[in-house]
Amino acid sequence: MHQPHILPEAQPERNEDERRRWLEKLRLHLQDPEFRRIAGFPKASDEAILALSDPPYYTACPNPFMDGVISQWQQERSELRKQLALDGDETAYHRQPFAADVSEGKNDPIYNAHSYHTKVPHKAIMRYILHYTDPGDIVLDGFCGTGMTGVAAQLCGDKRAVQELGYRVDEQGVIREGNEAVSRLGARKAVLIDLSPAATFIAYNYNTPVDTRAFEREARRILQEAERECGWMYETWHPHCDAADRVKGKINYTVWSDVFLCPECGGEMTFWDVAVDHENGKVSKEWNCPHCRTRLSKNPPKGGDVKRVERAFETKFDRALGKSVRQAKQVPVLINYTVSGGGGTADSHPRAAGYPRGRTKSKRYEKRPDAFDLALLQKIADNDIPYSFPTVRMPEGDESRRNDEIGLTHVHHFYTRRNLWALAGMWNNAPKSYSALWKDVFQSLVVTLTSKLTRFNMRNRGNGPVSGTLYIASMIAEENPFIKFARKLKDFLQIVNHKTQISYEGSVLSTNSSSTIFLSENSLDYIFVDPPFGANLMYSELNFLWEAWLGVFTNNEPEAVINKTQRKGLAEYQALMEACFGEFYRVLKPGRWMTVEFHNSQNAVWNAIQEALLRAGFMVADVRTLDKKQGTFKQVTTTSAVKQDLIISAYKPAAEFERRFLAQGGSADAAWDFIRQHLEQLPMPALKDGVVEFIEERASYLLYDRMVAFHVQRGLAVPLSAAEFYAGLRERFAERDGMFFTFLQSAEYDRRRLQAERVEQLALFVSDEKSAVQWLRRELQREPQTYQELHPRFIRELHQAVYEAMPELKTILEENFLQDERGRWYLPDPGRESDLQALREKSLLREFGLYLKGRGKLKSFRLEAVRAGFSRAWKDRQYETILEVAARLPERALEDDPQLLMYVDNARLRAAAQPKQERLI
Repeated sequence: MHQPHILPEAQPERNEDERRRWLEKLRLHLQDPEFRRIAGFPKASDEAILALSDPPYYTACPNPFMDGVISQWQQERSELRKQLALDGDETAYHRQPFAADVSEGKNDPIYNAHSYHTKVPHKAIMRYILHYTDPGDIVLDGFCGTGMTGVAAQLCGDKRAVQELGYRVDEQGVIREGNEAVSRLGARKAVLIDLSPAATFIAYNYNTPVDTRAFEREARRILQEAERECGWMYETWHPHCDAADRVKGKINYTVWSDVFLCPECGGEMTFWDVAVDHENGKVSKEWNCPHCRTRLSKNPPKGGDVKRVERAFETKFDRALGKSVRQAKQVPVLINYTVSGGGGTADSHPRAAGYPRGRTKSKRYEKRPDAFDLALLQKIADNDIPYSFPTVRMPEGDESRRNDEIGLTHVHHFYTRRNLWALAGMWNNAPKSYSALWKDVFQSLVVTLTSKLTRFNMRNRGNGPVSGTLYIASMIAEENPFIKFARKLKDFLQIVNHKTQISYEGSVLSTNSSSTIFLSENSLDYIFVDPPFGANLMYSELNFLWEAWLGVFTNNEPEAVINKTQRKGLAEYQALMEACFGEFYRVLKPGRWMTVEFHNSQNAVWNAIQEALLRAGFMVADVRTLDKKQGTFKQVTTTSAVKQDLIISAYKPAAEFERRFLAQGGSADAAWDFIRQHLEQLPMPALKDGVVEFIEERASYLLYDRMVAFHVQRGLAVPLSAAEFYAGLRERFAERDGMFFTFLQSAEYDRRRLQAERVEQLALFVSDEKSAVQWLRRELQREPQTYQELHPRFIRELHQAVYEAMPELKTILEENFLQDERGRWYLPDPGRESDLQALREKSLLREFGLYLKGRGKLKSFRLEAVRAGFSRAWKDRQYETILEVAARLPERALEDDPQLLMYVDNARLRAAAQPKQERLI
């Protein structure tokens, strides 16, 4: 295996000779077969990888120099901490969980310069980095995308950028919000990893400085040369002029439309002509055949008289492939163009008869393509493109092969011929007389155009694509690449002007799976990640067009997605995420934090993420979602919080606690030690507008769940039953308003409570027996109530799963609460509550025993009974019992319930290492 390179103490100014020396070192690694077997090693030749790479800080493959870079940064960090008089004892580090708006800064030039399927703006990430780190600290983003975390880390040293967030920076460099100290001004370092070569290439260019004026001059020179060579392809004659005064306009975009055939008469029709209401700008779902009047549609309703149209196809010779191809027919139907010095009306021009010849402003016009325009397109089609361009076959995939049926099978098919010609010209004419960096930056600019000049741009969506797909609509907009380039160059120049604090040595990038990170354990200070979320986006397929131009492709074998073509389901996705989180846990320092920004679209995926986090060793301290209407963050109290941007705050337990816990061997004392340190990491309730926030993670039932999960994930028996836990919790910790605190924390809470009018009550949906008990506890905490008073509200809140055989409300009350002589139910005192818990557990285990005796699938069952049975089976090491019952549960039950999923996953691992045992339950 390769050995990490140790960098010299002072990295010299980067120059081409230095770059060539590092490239030769990288070449030696590329020749090592073992190096190429690293998880996520991209699909590319050595030369293609070397052409993109700029070692030691960026490689278009796994970065073998990363550990050396980090070692140098750690030395610099130690010196900086001394200068800033920061505490040398890092075990004293403490931060509370933090949440900030992840959409903040989406209108910033840096964010908008490069499009990507998902990304968090750097301004939003800056708030997290400032909260959790000090200057010189090292931050990791293992799913870096376009590298916004790297930009954010470095701009933490830019006073102007910090002030734009609304903070104040005092003379000592302390960053304040009001009078409260938030952080210190100073750049942080960033480790950026992504599986996609396109992503790391864009990230590298975002995080590398460049001479603005010199680059602008060179970029505009190439644009002018390209337009001189190919500009004729984007010219059109302006109609209604005298023959002597005919004038040409510059095409802004051309609309192309699908052509369809009537299934009844076989007549050909253009979608633009038959389905578009041009006056109102609307597209009809149904229309009449212009030939036989049959009612037609692309997707007719079932059982009606409307017929489905058929696509018209045409066969043409593909010079790049050297063979004929059959593709869906599209024809140009509208040209939007600009005439310089124009004016007048949409169907006239100032140089036409009857208009004054004075100087007027340029004006846009629209027209149907005429004979000249059609002849121009034919001339372009008849000529060979004098530049190389990618012609690779689209890869197998759920998204990437969706256009095979219309004959678009290879990369070059996704561009019109003239746009392909212009793009290839700009790509191949990237700066060669200047540094390799200029070539990289210029090609990075062109890379972003390669997706904006495709057939994916829909006419009726502002000439933009359907995000996250490779969908081609029936009407597409072919944009002028030179206009697009000029606009994008303007965005790029704004980036460069914002990058005054960006340093070449401020970030290190690696292209591989985050399941293998070339860093020593306990070496990083904070992690911010925005991981892939299930089946929402197929990154390797969506990035394929970009990567075809770069010549380096994603190795999707370790890609964390749910994808039928890749034969990856929820279990495979969870395993891949767990492998990445496991590496994050290994390299993060003990007692430090990881923030996971996650767009939850399915309960099952959300639960898989939680399980992967816990199995990796992290403890979740807080989960919040942004309330976009109020601009505030709300706690997530249910796994049914779908279609929201979630902020998960997780920590790596302190090293001293881990040592104590292992030494105590999973005893009851160790369990209480865990609860103590976990309470210290949880957020304190905030006081706002006279209301104290209720922290759900401090509730007894969630503390019990966290204690159980901590033991199960480490393969240990749970030393406390629920009854023992609830009784011991009140003996060892302070309870306030249904929340638990260490005694030191309780004093701070009492101070806040005196200033508050009330405690916030969070919304709680009743989805199963467990949440029903919590809902009833909350209701009865206010005052004792009768069954008749509780029942109507309980029914309104009930959202029961189809497989949940939940007991009647009366049974739940009898098993968990006490009733007075007036028939009102009330909360038992702590002494009686443990007895009730013990009796309830016996009842649940009896019911679980009935499930064990049965055969076949369990269509309906009591979830609490299964949870109790799994808990007892785990304690008695009856792993086969858990697996046997789990096999009879509906798949959705395991996907929806993180606790059941935790027991099953861990039992599967333990059962493999242990012979089958007799059931003792």
